[in-house]
Amino acid sequence: MGKSREIKKRIKAVSNIRRITKTMQMIATSKFARAQSSSLAGKPYTAALFDLVRELAASGDAEHPLLSGLPSAADKPELTLIITSDRGLCGPYNSSVLRMALAHVRSTPKAQAGPLEVVGKKGAGVLRFNRVNVSRHHTHIGDKPRYEDVERLAQDYIDRFVAGEVSAVRVVSMKYISAGRQAPEILQLLPFKSEGAPGAARAQFEFSPGREELLDNVVPAAAKALLFQAFKDAVVSEHVARMVAMKAATDNAGKMRTRLSRDYNRARQAQITTELTEIVSGAAALA
Repeated sequence: MGKSREIKKRIKAVSNIRRITKTMQMIATSKFARAQSSSLAGKPYTAALFDLVRELAASGDAEHPLLSGLPSAADKPELTLIITSDRGLCGPYNSSVLRMALAHVRSTPKAQAGPLEVVGKKGAGVLRFNRVNVSRHHTHIGDKPRYEDVERLAQDYIDRFVAGEVSAVRVVSMKYISAGRQAPEILQLLPFKSEGAPGAARAQFEFSPGREELLDNVVPAAAKALLFQAFKDAVVSEHVARMVAMKAATDNAGKMRTRLSRDYNRARQAQITTELTEIVSGAAALA
């Protein structure tokens, strides 16, 4: 009797867990749909800025410190920003990003000597556990990044890069490719690398105002848009990872409940058989 009671308690506990994971899966699915729409909506703007910067860089001899970097800062350390989540239960999302970030920092002397900044409580906790010195922990962005917050962060990086404090700014985050595929990446934010090479422009344009003035406005805007897109991709990837993890947990809880129900029926059947045998044996002894 004690065994069947224990199994029944486990069935109840597993059922409760399944209800929780199912609810979390539905919440993650809803958040993923909204975050995906926001991420996809911003990509045409970022692509247009990339095209404009490429045309400006390829159509003349104009240079910009955010594109070529400062020769005097070539020996300066690099700044690394790691984007993780505030909450767990999202499968290998945080571990994949942190594994790539730690490998990059340990294999790159400039990154190892430079400031390391992190977004997300999970990343900060892992880095603290591994005794990695974090120069700054950004706690104000969360899983709903606003452009104003990211713009201030990007402007701070631009100012430090132009001042020659760092030779490069790299962002380690999860890139959203599709609902079924996400991959950690190391993005070089500064110096800003537009696609294409100088001289690759297919047409000659006359710019008004001049290239230098346009570059002064367009390149910082492109760097800010690129960082904001990285934050939005990270949020979408987090919700996808949590949705997949909670679906797997729900399925496993359902299978465990089925297996426990089978064990309960067997234990209950054995108990009934034992009771019937004892009744028959007692009746035979009285006859």
